Amino acid sequence: MRRIVLALLIGWSMHTLHAQDWAKARLEKSPRHRERVVVNHDGRAIATLVVYPETKDKKPVVLLIHDSSGVTDWFESFADQIAGMGYIAVGPNLMSDMTAEKHVTGDLNAVADYGMKLPASDGRLFVTGIGWGGAQSFRFAADRSDVAAALVFCGASPDKDSIARIKASIFGFYAANDKSVNVTVPPAQAAAKAADVVFEAVTYDGVGPGFMQSGDAPDAKPADKLVRGYALERMKSVLDMVTLRGY
Repeated sequence: MRRIVLALLIGWSMHTLHAQDWAKARLEKSPRHRERVVVNHDGRAIATLVVYPETKDKKPVVLLIHDSSGVTDWFESFADQIAGMGYIAVGPNLMSDMTAEKHVTGDLNAVADYGMKLPASDGRLFVTGIGWGGAQSFRFAADRSDVAAALVFCGASPDKDSIARIKASIFGFYAANDKSVNVTVPPAQAAAKAADVVFEAVTYDGVGPGFMQSGDAPDAKPADKLVRGYALERMKSVLDMVTLRGY
């Protein structure tokens, strides 16, 4: 087991092969505390990033789910930005079992439980993700009743039976140039309305599904940078609103 844990922790450095140097440089300047832990579940060891906001007050946890690229430097930077909004960011590395839905759900539950038990947590849980992670965040809200809200970035919607189980509020962030995902939104909105589930979706013109990362780069296209700014403002507004008012 010691070798497995060591390998997982070393694995965090492997994504430097696909590094975004600008994201890494930003992380090195961040004043926020971050740590890498291993969450054990069902015989698996889940390498997990935890980033804390700069406060002594207890704060909600945001479970951050990566896209198909995994835990990159930019993903870690995004977790740091969420912590900068005043929330505890918890990001598991799920790359070893992304195709096994049962394992993904179990691992996400284990990491969410870990985050909510942190001394700095106030016991409230949000979930968010981009692309594959966005789809998983929407589905996770259906599988876990104590999720306060799911913030879905460019992730496909689940089926109507899953949506009917959701107790959380859903906030969608979509790119106009992402037809395969966007086609799933209207049926999901209809299912949400029928089930009395809050689902507020915004589609941003002129960008593709990777705008949250591409818009963060130093050489970002103006449209990507602008839309990312709008999306971040909405993200913080949603987190703060649900934290304060429950919706």
